[in-house]
Amino acid sequence: MPIEIGLITFGELTADPTTGRLPEPRQQLRDLVELAEVADQGGLDVIGVGEHHRSDFVATAPPVVLAAMAEHTARIRLSSAVTVLSSDDPVRVWEQFATLDLLSGGRAEIIAGRGSYTESFPLFGYDLTDYADLFREKLDLLLRIREANPLTWSGGRFRPPLREADIAPRAVQEELPVWVGVGGTPTSAMDTGDRGLPMMLGVLVGAVDQASRNVELYRRAAERAGHDAAGLRVGLSVQGYVGTTSQEARRTMYPYFTAGFRDNNHQRGHGFVLSPERFDTFTGPRGALVVGSAQEVVDKVAAYHEVYGISRLMLHVGFGGMPRAQLLGAVERLANDVAQVLRRELAVPTFTYPGSLASLPTRETERV
Repeated sequence: MPIEIGLITFGELTADPTTGRLPEPRQQLRDLVELAEVADQGGLDVIGVGEHHRSDFVATAPPVVLAAMAEHTARIRLSSAVTVLSSDDPVRVWEQFATLDLLSGGRAEIIAGRGSYTESFPLFGYDLTDYADLFREKLDLLLRIREANPLTWSGGRFRPPLREADIAPRAVQEELPVWVGVGGTPTSAMDTGDRGLPMMLGVLVGAVDQASRNVELYRRAAERAGHDAAGLRVGLSVQGYVGTTSQEARRTMYPYFTAGFRDNNHQRGHGFVLSPERFDTFTGPRGALVVGSAQEVVDKVAAYHEVYGISRLMLHVGFGGMPRAQLLGAVERLANDVAQVLRRELAVPTFTYPGSLASLPTRETERV
């Protein structure tokens, strides 16, 4: 199976650091639909829309944005990135994405996450002390809804039981894909492996191999639970930009990436300064960011593939209010000069990790 290449966008509303202009929300939403069109026409495999509930993000309702994208695309898969399932209702999440699946002819996916941006919890009446328990219970219910209709379900702490509930519509796909978004915590990776679900690994800054232990724990937990650990899918979400040259890529991305970090990246924001030297480290051969010429990006994705055995790359593009011309140019280069090479040269492998499954660490309640 060839590797899949796609995009992630959060729909940030960030003032351009060179002009000071703040995007208008209506236009930003139309631009997101155009982004999906360009990705679809270029042959990219998937686009994901992130969920954030603050006024500096426009995509508070990803299923609605994805439905608009569905009407302007033909083949690209349409995913959340992520659905903050802990502060949502699994019944409603299913209804929305099954409807999207119908509208798109079977192209919907869910990446479910606990939420590293936590503003939705007080907004919808949830307590952050229940952070991990909320996600586990709601993911259990979402998977049960996917399996059966009508559904009888009980035993939850956070919602009443369901008795012969008719939960409609049903998806076009026999099994609508549900991935789990995982950040840096081993517990999240192991829980996902226990369930035998595909894992979307979020990497921000640091080194290429910084999350290798979590991927190993994920596969070992899956094996211990009786799943085909070698066949489970691992995806990677990472920030990046494909430039015309190495120098142009870094020069273009740096001011916008640092602006996004300052203005949109929740707790890391005010006062955070990413120096040019640190940025160069993060974009270097062993750095986490996927930035550079087309060949550099190919090489970086190949490095991730070697470490993690990824079957999908989702590049977070346009962070920090990057102008439309540069953003769409990067997407076209990703589709034409990167994706085709990676599909030709990288097969998705199966992995066997040595060592005892008894070496798995003790689980703790952790925040992704």
